[in-house]
Amino acid sequence: MQAPGRTENCQIGVFAAYATIRGHALVDRELYLPKSWTGDRERCRATRIPDQRTFATKGDLARDMILRALASPLPIAWVTADSAYGQDSHFRRFLEDVGLSYVVAVPKSQPVHGPRIDHLVAQSPPEAWQRLSAGQGAKGERLYDWAAARLPTVAEFDGDEPTRQRWMLARRSISKPDEIAYYLACAPLDATVADLVRVAGCRWKIEECFQSAKNECGLDQYEVRRYVGWYRHITLAMLAHAFLAAMAAQEREKGVSRPTHPTSWTSHQPRSVVCWQLNPAALLHAATTR
Repeated sequence: MQAPGRTENCQIGVFAAYATIRGHALVDRELYLPKSWTGDRERCRATRIPDQRTFATKGDLARDMILRALASPLPIAWVTADSAYGQDSHFRRFLEDVGLSYVVAVPKSQPVHGPRIDHLVAQSPPEAWQRLSAGQGAKGERLYDWAAARLPTVAEFDGDEPTRQRWMLARRSISKPDEIAYYLACAPLDATVADLVRVAGCRWKIEECFQSAKNECGLDQYEVRRYVGWYRHITLAMLAHAFLAAMAAQEREKGVSRPTHPTSWTSHQPRSVVCWQLNPAALLHAATTR
């Protein structure tokens, strides 16, 4: 089929997935309504959109879902999201305020204590890069080169004795070194670079959820034109997908051992805005070849 070259009729949803070592599934959803809809109450009533439903950004919808998840029995420690949410400082501050650690993608133009994140990463020492797996993919381990740096504390928010550490993180393709993705993170003080990489890799799980929910549960196989119809179809498809994910987890072998990850050392380069975490293997190689 040929693309029409214009925006066609569609519905946009904001989804939350829950992921553990045993499996992952979609757990919440919200229909995004642009101002062109919420500002036309007659149009809303024609499609059975409640009068109390007003305009909310995708970040607002995401915050509502996170609050619902926190009020549920689900144990939650980390949040990860793409750059549409990660670049929003209010969203990041919200996560910190509710006590959640996070690793969120940001655009290369994201400012970090002044400079752009891509400019800071370009100044990283070679020893800052280490090859780590972001998790299993369809073709095996998702290996990338990663660089991470600790960011200065913010006295206004962190106090005299910070209980968390902010980071910036970069992921570089092995085969295409010019392809670099960027992240901001906030983590417990004892978190390692490997922990951040593991959480960043979990973002792929929501894509896997979409793929399996569409293929196995008909998530996208609907032609609804009303608000309630969208929620009914999406909710039932998600329920079926969660059931299948739970059944698959029960069939898997128990007691999967957690992989070990290398530790990292801290650099002490002068005049640096950030504190790079150096790859110990690279440092050892440099020490033995000088």
